[in-house]
Order: sequence, then structure tokens, then C-alpha cells
Amino acid sequence: MRAVITVTGKDKVGIIALASAECAKAGANIIDISQSVLREYFAMIMLVELDGLVGDFKSFADTMSKVGMENGVDIRVMHEDIFNTMHRI
Repeated sequence: MRAVITVTGKDKVGIIALASAECAKAGANIIDISQSVLREYFAMIMLVELDGLVGDFKSFADTMSKVGMENGVDIRVMHEDIFNTMHRI
């Protein structure tokens, strides 16, 4: 099972470290990552493997969102089923 994580906000030092550290704590393995800085704005997309996830998906998504808010960035976690369903119509 996989998920897509997006991170957006004003660019600052440590955003990638913040998101990857939280993934590691939760047992989510980053299998692909893309990031860009557009002027002063940061945008990142990560594909993570959730087979080793500690706890349930909702708790992981909620924790990532909370950590993002505490650090001034928006972090969203979307299960791959959302993307698979969108493309079956």
C-alpha cells in the first residue's frame, strides 16, 4: 500500500528533513521524491510505501498534517486508492 504526500509553503531550511523524519518515525518508506522552489514558495511530492507503517493510516495522515501546521507548511497525505479510483471512471 502506498500514499502520496504533498508539502507546500514558504521556503525555509529543513522542510525536507522535517517531512522525511516524520515518515521514518511512522515507518513509511520514501520511494520517490520531487521538490521545487518557485520564488519563495516550496513544493514537494513524495511517494511512500506504507507496508511498515506503525499505527493506522488516518493517524499517520493526521500527524503529518499537525506537524506541518506546527512548522508553517501544509502537509497532506493521500492514499493511493484515491488516485486509482479517479482513473477508473
